[in-house]
Amino acid sequence: MADLMNVQAHVRLGSNAGQSMTRRDGVLKVTGRAPYAADRQPGGMLHAVTATAGIARGRVAHLDTAAALAHPGVVRVYTPANRPPLAEHPDTKIHGFAWRMEALQDDTVRYAGQPIALVVADTLEAATEGARLLNPRYEAEAPRIGLDGNTPYQPETVSIGRPPSLEAGDMDAARAGAARHLDTVVETAAQYHNALEPHAITAQWFGDRLEIDTPNQAIGLAKQSFATYLGIEPSQILIRSPFLGGGFGSKAILYGAQLLVVLAARDLDRPVKLALRRDQMFGPVGHRPATRQTLRLDLDEHGRIAALDHHTLAVASTFDDFIESASNASHSVYATTAMRTTHSAVRTDTGTPGPMRAPGEAPGSAALEVAIDEAAYALGMDPLAFRLLNYADTDPSTGMEFSSKALRECYERAADLFGWKDRPLEPRTMRQGRLLKGWGMGTAQFPCPMFQAAAHATLRADGSAVVETSAADMGQGAWTALAQIAADGLGIDIDRLEFRSGQSDLPDAGVAGGSGHTATAGTALFNAGADTVRQLADLATNDPASPLFGAGNAGVTARGGRLYRNDDESRSEAYEDILARAGLDLVRGEGKGAREGEAQRAMFSHGGVFAEVLVDPDLGQIRVNRLVGAFAVGRIVNPQLARSQLLGGMIWGVGFALHEEAIHDARTGRFTNNDLAGYHIPVNADIPMIEALTVHEDDPFVNALGIKGVGELGVTGTVGAIANAVWHATGVRPHRFPIHPESLI
Repeated sequence: MADLMNVQAHVRLGSNAGQSMTRRDGVLKVTGRAPYAADRQPGGMLHAVTATAGIARGRVAHLDTAAALAHPGVVRVYTPANRPPLAEHPDTKIHGFAWRMEALQDDTVRYAGQPIALVVADTLEAATEGARLLNPRYEAEAPRIGLDGNTPYQPETVSIGRPPSLEAGDMDAARAGAARHLDTVVETAAQYHNALEPHAITAQWFGDRLEIDTPNQAIGLAKQSFATYLGIEPSQILIRSPFLGGGFGSKAILYGAQLLVVLAARDLDRPVKLALRRDQMFGPVGHRPATRQTLRLDLDEHGRIAALDHHTLAVASTFDDFIESASNASHSVYATTAMRTTHSAVRTDTGTPGPMRAPGEAPGSAALEVAIDEAAYALGMDPLAFRLLNYADTDPSTGMEFSSKALRECYERAADLFGWKDRPLEPRTMRQGRLLKGWGMGTAQFPCPMFQAAAHATLRADGSAVVETSAADMGQGAWTALAQIAADGLGIDIDRLEFRSGQSDLPDAGVAGGSGHTATAGTALFNAGADTVRQLADLATNDPASPLFGAGNAGVTARGGRLYRNDDESRSEAYEDILARAGLDLVRGEGKGAREGEAQRAMFSHGGVFAEVLVDPDLGQIRVNRLVGAFAVGRIVNPQLARSQLLGGMIWGVGFALHEEAIHDARTGRFTNNDLAGYHIPVNADIPMIEALTVHEDDPFVNALGIKGVGELGVTGTVGAIANAVWHATGVRPHRFPIHPESLI
């Protein structure tokens, strides 16, 4: 075999990757031709609607199934009394990324909005009317709602299997020697996934083979999960998830209604479709829980952080454990001699929380950045100068050196564009007309995980190629960025590439989450292309008729659909000519994507965000007037898409700081704002000026391609920046998110 190390070592990112290419699926979406799960209409399809609990705690005492079945369009009503069996109990956590589900296993009501029956009918209208006719009666108990609704407990893990506490250094000694001590308590409200596309599923059986259309962020994992609960082999299941209208983490995890639809389709031997209403997305499909965070900063006489103590009390459900790991946001931003991060939780009668864009880091960094700003003002220091003084070059929790030290440049670039040097230190000293003006900043940071993925790359006889992996595109542009990487891995132009994705019968692309999808699936695709090129080069360099014959030691480079000798670029050959002479119709390569070995460095994306707010001094109304962020995110595959994701994260930060808040009636445990009229999110008028810069960064440690994530980073610095700008404008320090106008008056 030819020595082709140069093929792999020379990362061919630039001819396709690195360019601001328009989304490959954009035309389909804007013309309405992109098929989503709820668009599938197989012949003979039935419609399903879930009846949901009107109480938060207790049991269903009676359902009028006779009235529902008397409706002429209703085909079947499923309750705990007649639900078809499952191979595994819905409360069984079959793997680390599984939640306990409500799938009519009993008559217990765990939270308001829980599915308590499934009505299947010929039409959606009939199913909806049948669900209404059930007229449930309950034996209700007093609900436990809110951070003070139950007795806190100590969880065994936080997030997905992470330790609940960490202590580094001598906390007592660091505190004893500190010159100043600051305590801060910050609360964040519950937030619920409200993607443009609600959760939906269409299920159809063909004998013992199941086909599912559902939006999903982890198709391979979902296929295994469905198979386990149904007692069949994964090979008997095909999941199609071609387009996702947003997910934010909620579409990576199975929920009970999906299982019920699959069971109904098998029981009735007809395809069944379910699409959740907007109000039904509040409860069963995860959310970001409320937190109360207590931070203590101990500062030495030079203004450096001697000790940092961060405790989080988070809301959990009564029947499962997903604990928002907010305190962990303090692990890797600021240098300190001693650190302690801890978590506790309170069980409430709500649906189980789950990963939601920047889980842990979003609420944790919001509280941390408020505390850091308070510390700067306590010392009479400019907040930027204080952060620069305390920026960590190594991860205080592990002692690992950062894989990037670009945060300082992010601070400088964003501050310069924003005009930070003109900022007066004292609050309430800037005005725009009668409005109070304030400037604030926050540090953005998010880890760079990698999962496991696989891909195939097939080079055809005409020099075109097809690549395959089951990647998920939730709107972030994955199908475009991944195709760019795949084309460069193969050394061809992207217009000669066919990209196949979104189905479970393709190689598993892992989880589209944690801002790690591009790095993971992209590495698999690039390696598949490199494997294909190696095989092609082996054919050519061992063929006396090829101009590349004997180039094994020197190696070859692939670009533009040709192989070039590294020692003599005048000698090259087109892919199709190599295949034709070998008598082959195709060459197929395989690739894997995963981080090799143990991490030797702390790996993060970084950024600095600066905000300007205007506050009405009489009404307390807050408007974000400007947002500027600069971010170091490794090699950027598509600048246009990366900027879009960073802007989206910053806009989410505006919503976190000023708008998003799920509200329960404490008496009943029911939502009072489970629609887009009462659950507020930013609109165009809330975002007048926003800019995201990227700082060039070559990170050789994060992965072979140097790719980091951008999707969740922008949230983390923005929330604190807005809160700190509100303080600067008003002199009132916000300690609760979202910031209510009445708290400023």
